[in-house]
Amino acid sequence: MSLDHYVTLGRSGLRVSPLCLGAMTFGEDLGWGSSVEESQRIIDRYVERGGNFIDTANFYTKSHSEKIIGDHVGRHPARRDRLVLATKFSGNLYPGDPNAGGSGRKAIIDSLENSLRRLQTDYVDLYWLHNWDVNTPIEETMATLDTLVQAGKVRYIGVSDTPAWKIAQANVMAHFRGWSPFIGLQIEYSLLERTVEQELVPMALELGLGTTPWSPLKSGVLSGKYTRDDPDSAQQQGRGFAAGFLDEKAYSVIDALREIAQAHDSTVARVALAWVRAQPGVTSTIIGARRLEQLDDNLRSLEVTLTADELARLDELTRPTFGFPQSMQPMFPSIHNGGTTVNGVYAEPTSFGVQPGDTPY
Repeated sequence: MSLDHYVTLGRSGLRVSPLCLGAMTFGEDLGWGSSVEESQRIIDRYVERGGNFIDTANFYTKSHSEKIIGDHVGRHPARRDRLVLATKFSGNLYPGDPNAGGSGRKAIIDSLENSLRRLQTDYVDLYWLHNWDVNTPIEETMATLDTLVQAGKVRYIGVSDTPAWKIAQANVMAHFRGWSPFIGLQIEYSLLERTVEQELVPMALELGLGTTPWSPLKSGVLSGKYTRDDPDSAQQQGRGFAAGFLDEKAYSVIDALREIAQAHDSTVARVALAWVRAQPGVTSTIIGARRLEQLDDNLRSLEVTLTADELARLDELTRPTFGFPQSMQPMFPSIHNGGTTVNGVYAEPTSFGVQPGDTPY
């Protein structure tokens, strides 16, 4: 597989690369990230390799991320039109102004106009609700987004970091009112973050939203540079927040990834990315890079195809424990199937059913 083996995002006709270039690290305004020059080299390399999907947000690096992308591609119509530019709203850039953030009509429209200015374009291909605003009715948000789609300023809409029940409510409402629905779901998803499989992933599969995982390497924990032999390495490399995830479970996963990587003549990071890409419903995985070398290494994950045994090993090692009601699901075949096999699943019938010699009522 390569970057130009495009896939449609969810239940839509939008073609995107299997790896999306995340631009959260573009700009050094927060004391870390890529310089403008390095960001430009990263964009060029990604596009040269056939990539077409770039993801940012209105308040990444204090909005500098959008400006870097705009300066680089906004003045080149041919390049702009072949790219799928995605940005997000919800984040408040202006302290003291309560309407500068969230998902109300005023905030969404103002946020989009500013994003379009910074990106130097007159439309955004994919506009994400960055996170759920509990203070705004979802019908106001969806109606506003549909208005922007009808105006041609937004091509498609997506949703990030929002409960499954709220997304389902929004899309069912959009369906019945003839509004544009969310076509994409952006969530944290990795071998060390699988709780999304309880509600969000099944919801996306059922409603036809394409999943675009963020942090597939769990803040760099699964990059391969941290080992149990050097537990202080995360702190020493200035990644204190990564150190918080480096426990025994993480090291066990890293050990397994290293063994699988050796079998593929590859790296821990590439195998971890290949696992995410292989999960049901995943359309395009978001990869970030602060240096060109990191991008090149992550792109090579497309060369890795894990075997069924390798996927099963990693699944068993990291399988999440679900709460109610999913915790009851293992007993449902016995309750439902009456001792028969349905879709390849057999279970003994429960004692609640009519047994030989019983008289049915």
